[in-house]
Amino acid sequence: MSKTIVVVDDDPTQRRLIQAVLEREGFTAALLEGGDALLARLAAGSPCDLILLDLVMPGRSGLETLSELRSRAHQQPVIVLTASGGIDTVVQAMQAGATDFFVKPVSPERITISIHNALSIGALRSEVAQLRKRAEGRTTFSDLVGTSAAMGQVRRMGERAARSSIPVLISGESGVGKEVVARAVHGSSDRAGRPFVAVNCGAIPEALVESILFGHEKGSFTGASNRHAGKFQEANGGTLLLDEVSELPLDMQVKLLRVLQEGEVDPVGARSSVKVDVRIISATNRDLARAVAEGAFREDLFYRLNVFPIEAPPLRGRREDIPELADSFIRRFSLEEGRPITRLTPETLSLLVNHDWPGNIRQLENAIYRAIVLADGPALQPYDFPAVSGLSPPIPAAVVETPQPAWEAADTSLVAAATGQGESPVRILDEDGHIRSLDAIEGDLIRLAIEQYEGHMSEIARRLGIGRSTLYRKVRENGLGELAGLTDA
Repeated sequence: MSKTIVVVDDDPTQRRLIQAVLEREGFTAALLEGGDALLARLAAGSPCDLILLDLVMPGRSGLETLSELRSRAHQQPVIVLTASGGIDTVVQAMQAGATDFFVKPVSPERITISIHNALSIGALRSEVAQLRKRAEGRTTFSDLVGTSAAMGQVRRMGERAARSSIPVLISGESGVGKEVVARAVHGSSDRAGRPFVAVNCGAIPEALVESILFGHEKGSFTGASNRHAGKFQEANGGTLLLDEVSELPLDMQVKLLRVLQEGEVDPVGARSSVKVDVRIISATNRDLARAVAEGAFREDLFYRLNVFPIEAPPLRGRREDIPELADSFIRRFSLEEGRPITRLTPETLSLLVNHDWPGNIRQLENAIYRAIVLADGPALQPYDFPAVSGLSPPIPAAVVETPQPAWEAADTSLVAAATGQGESPVRILDEDGHIRSLDAIEGDLIRLAIEQYEGHMSEIARRLGIGRSTLYRKVRENGLGELAGLTDA
């Protein structure tokens, strides 16, 4: 999904110029004439990832608009535009909550660099806030990604469960995010901020299950060199998630049932029981009712855990959430890997939405992580997801050079390319057979690159191996501004 940049400026020419720069960089531009229109757009919940705000406008000024934005708790990054670069103006804008500022007229490079920096800073703050909430046990259902009907049902059920200490059983396929739902239940309850302990029952060696869950005393068995509290005591006062609870051995199921009934644990080697106050949330990717029928799970424990069931939907059952999920993963992994990747192409998004994702959200997350690491451009292409698309990244055709005498090197194809008679539109020699000037060859090469890459200046600069500011200068020097879609302000 491309980022939506809202441009607020009363000058229509300035709006169109900025719009051209934004759309060339793959952003979606929304153009507004004043601050009141911006506030109305945000109140309506329309997309807005960043705001370019002119300071001097009729009616509500840019500074007044910015102050009103912050008073209404709109946290989108704001870059202010001003025709005067006075220090007082800049200080006022930054104090009011601006992220950056431009002094008009501004170069396209300055605009795009500032926007990318502001978006990265905003994404980083969001990630830090999410990590802090997770560490503090304050994740809520508002932090869950997705607005589909299936996720709406999960939210409604989870919020009801959070109002009490009722045991919750979260079921669903592997990778659907059962632990995320459990954390939201905990963070939405009156136990928020207290310990949230997750234990994967299927990953514990059978001989250590009792010790890890219930604890042990020093010297209670060979290797018990220290006292261990156990997961139940670690979660005392908070919530314990028993992930993959169906994998517990039958003898441990009996002891777990007693803990749930009595509210106390018996550490291995201890002389007395220890009282615990723990809210139990269980999760499983198996059909526990079938496991009970097959004798693999105790019926009494099943009824004890399955008091308030919540079904986490598979990703193929909530396809409309894939764009938002993909966008969150792109934002996170781009920050972690330091890659300037911001979006999916429309073809890639369609590919991901229509894939079944048997591994669910975990598979989508890993696929996007791999694509971020390997991608070459600012947008992820279908071939960046070879396991989904069946495509491989394009490989430049290798040039095989066969050693030959120097007098044979200048063959007819080279002569044709040099004189413009072959397929190459860039001539090296003039009509008299003399080498053309470097400026003339350079102009033809830039013209060819603009046509080849359809005016995408970032890609042209990368292919030519020059900076974008240098490219813009050379375009104007060679009179190619109209071909490149550039106009003089």
